[in-house]
Amino acid sequence: MPYIAIKAYKKDEQTKRQIVDKINDLFVELWGCGKEAITISIEEYTPADWEEKVYKGEVLKNTDKMMILSGEKKY
Repeated sequence: MPYIAIKAYKKDEQTKRQIVDKINDLFVELWGCGKEAITISIEEYTPADWEEKVYKGEVLKNTDKMMILSGEKKY
């Protein structure tokens, strides 16, 4: 706890590591958990697959759980 799954277009390894490090640090600082409790994954998609697999397949089915949807805060 927590498990953070990031779904995004492809990025280089350095960028992915920087993002994961910052997210990890924020969860330790703000969520109050130890680093050993955090699991983070990155699943990369092509722009051609994004709409069907991620947006329609996951985002639209879970709009009630979205904290930010297409740049708009939902809280």
